[in-house]
Amino acid sequence: MAARRPRTVPTPTSFGDLGVPAPLVRALAGLGVTTPFPIQAATLPDALAGRDVLGRGRTGSGKTYAFALPLLARLAASATPRRPGRPRALVLAPTRELATQIEASIAPLAAAVSLRTLTVFGGTPPGRQIAALRSGTDIVVACPGRIADHIGSGHASLDAVEITVLDEADHMAELGFLPTVRKLLDQTPRQGQRLFFSATLDAGIDVLVRRYLSAPVTHSVDPATSPVVVPHHMLNIDRRDQLAILVELAAAPGRTLVFARTKRRAKTLTRQLVAAGVSATELHGNLAQGARSRNLQAFADGEVTTLVATDIAARGIHVDDVALVVHADPPAEYKAYLHRSGRTARAGATGTVVTLMTDDQVTGVRQLARQAGIAPTTTRLRPGHELLAQIAPGPRTFVAPRAPAAPAGGSGRPAKAGGQSAARKAGGQSAAKKAGGQSAARKAGGQPGKARSQSAAKARGGLNSATSSTSSQRTSGAAAFSAGSRIGTARSGAAGRSGGRRGGR
Repeated sequence: MAARRPRTVPTPTSFGDLGVPAPLVRALAGLGVTTPFPIQAATLPDALAGRDVLGRGRTGSGKTYAFALPLLARLAASATPRRPGRPRALVLAPTRELATQIEASIAPLAAAVSLRTLTVFGGTPPGRQIAALRSGTDIVVACPGRIADHIGSGHASLDAVEITVLDEADHMAELGFLPTVRKLLDQTPRQGQRLFFSATLDAGIDVLVRRYLSAPVTHSVDPATSPVVVPHHMLNIDRRDQLAILVELAAAPGRTLVFARTKRRAKTLTRQLVAAGVSATELHGNLAQGARSRNLQAFADGEVTTLVATDIAARGIHVDDVALVVHADPPAEYKAYLHRSGRTARAGATGTVVTLMTDDQVTGVRQLARQAGIAPTTTRLRPGHELLAQIAPGPRTFVAPRAPAAPAGGSGRPAKAGGQSAARKAGGQSAAKKAGGQSAARKAGGQPGKARSQSAAKARGGLNSATSSTSSQRTSGAAAFSAGSRIGTARSGAAGRSGGRRGGR
């Protein structure tokens, strides 16, 4: 049984006061990260002391730095040399995107203490991963399946792992990774330190806790059902109005993340939004890894302002300043609702969550809201309703519609659009780059975007004239990713600074 600390979380102090080594404190400061979040303040003392930790905090609460800092501190203080094929730390994550973002958070800090990092996941050729393992790496951030393959083929061994991290542990259980995770954990030294982090702690996690954690300390910094503290709107609509309402919401300033139930549905909605003049791209499992990474990066960079995704984006993905999350298809259960909704209002920012529901979905969505512990505002409306402008304020922006892309091939192949994903087709340009080769948000030094064409107007038929006639630039956002899950290079201190509370979030 895990020892439980009092739920009262200490007032966040400096990372140095919590015991983080000076080189890492300086590296954090260089990223604009100076004040720990509650989950970090709660878990760091125990994790830095070498104890096994079971940490729970809602999505966006800062779990990445909560395990990354103890991991880096332990390896930096160890005299164990780097050896080929034998990483000294293993971080397991359920999705490729999350693994990429965890590594991007750790890499600049690891460089400050002369440690090497590597991501290992499927969907990409294994050769580079094998070569990097052979040359020696300290920290491997991996999805379970691919690292298991490398171990099975003799290219990697876990017998030198000093610290193991399981991130999004509850999601591992939901996705059926537990048998592979258990096999991997069985190959790590029993005397090694283990840190498990999750947004929820349930029966699936208990199996792992009992078997693999030694006298763990449990820290839980918010209620077990932890709704995202943002306005939640349930919009009761006619099915025929769904696209028009979605267009009206997505064309507002700021980033919009739309969740669809299936991969095919995500592709269809993306094509419909693009045809209506919305700058949109897609993220789902039918895309090859390269297309997934490009599309997510385009959303993060502001090249496109709407991302239509399946639940692949519901966990761990962090893009700064997502103003609006729209459940175009309500999820099947409340955990998925909470994780989807948690893509907005992260790291102290604000946002809004909208669920579109038809008459036959009302009962199920109301039950889901009760289970999630939220009290949404429910409104029956049609396109052009004044509430839509209140939910997503600002002038609507439309770009010239593009020809629809060919459907994606099977087996994870990207859409056939000149070698690019469907959302980036149109003469090799993304939707947001259609205006003179520049993104809508950056066009002409910030001048308003191009008025929509007649065909785009027809695609948006249900929109009222006051909303659909305005065309203006979108905000592109400054820092695309926080240090908690950023793709690409480490941000500067200025880009990473948000009241001193950014990073690992």
